[in-house]
Amino acid sequence: MKKIGFLSFGHWASHEAYKTQSAKDTLLQSIDLSVAAEEIGIDGAYFRVHHFAKQLASPFPLLAAIGAKTSTIEIGTGVIDMRYENPLYMVEDASAADLISEGRLQLGISRGSPEQVIDGWRYFGYRPEEGESDADMGRKKGLEFLEHLKGLGFAAPNPNPMFPNEPGLLRLEPHSEGLRDRIWWGAGSNSTAIWAAENGMNLQSSTLKDNESNKPFHVQQAEQIRLYRDAWKAAGHTRQPRVSVSRSIFALVNDQDRYYFGQDNRKHDSVGSLEPGKRAIFGRSYAAEPDILVKELAADEAVAEADTLLLTIPNTLGVEYNVHVLESILKYVAPDLGWR
Repeated sequence: MKKIGFLSFGHWASHEAYKTQSAKDTLLQSIDLSVAAEEIGIDGAYFRVHHFAKQLASPFPLLAAIGAKTSTIEIGTGVIDMRYENPLYMVEDASAADLISEGRLQLGISRGSPEQVIDGWRYFGYRPEEGESDADMGRKKGLEFLEHLKGLGFAAPNPNPMFPNEPGLLRLEPHSEGLRDRIWWGAGSNSTAIWAAENGMNLQSSTLKDNESNKPFHVQQAEQIRLYRDAWKAAGHTRQPRVSVSRSIFALVNDQDRYYFGQDNRKHDSVGSLEPGKRAIFGRSYAAEPDILVKELAADEAVAEADTLLLTIPNTLGVEYNVHVLESILKYVAPDLGWR
């Protein structure tokens, strides 16, 4: 049994073929899709966060709205770029959204990937300290966020407050018990996966990672997951960690599917560069008739290792078609692979 969720980048544009012409369209359709996904048995609704782009950016209003409209589906991100965040304010936002959803938040965070704007986090008022890289800054903010999710007091109270204080140091409010255990780190390398395990975070691994060997993407990703689990065990954590991988998977069951994805030529991994001095490997997409998909996915070592699969969706094609995409996986693919 695997948990199966969808991952939306939340694109919109003034394009005649798009069902999402504006930010409003994307936000409202994201809520509608989450409600419909819950109804058909999808386990999670996850959203990518990008800044300075016509894509979803500020996640917490959307997550809270979905939480208020649904009752069982997990609601998360994949991922929030911590270089742009105020960790303390984020604790308040995340805790409020988690309370509204009654404990269903699954937040993916990371140091971030290359963005639309050079050093975009500087426009948000953040700069690395002396001798620190932007990646260091992102990881440090991530750890600060985790620390304050524990709900421990740290701030000295005003001796003459507007409202009476409880004795001792004050914590951030609201506090959502258990949210600390539902934070995931998006790791692009083996070393950051190990670091995530050591710091007690679940692991998110996407459709790309650092190219650390000449092995196929799914093999490298499976090795990353095993290294993560070994590090988790060595760290002595008592709870069972969770691991997700992302995939683009489309079951071709009608002419519309074949029109959109039947000519997809991304059936092989590719190697490229996301930032200077780093080679990245990009995992293949899957688009085929269900019986072929079952055989191909059965050979994907990383999918087999993970307990959660996030299906990247073409959100610009609208709610109805994306429900069809998700339902086709649940109906024609998941049972034969033992995911359901």
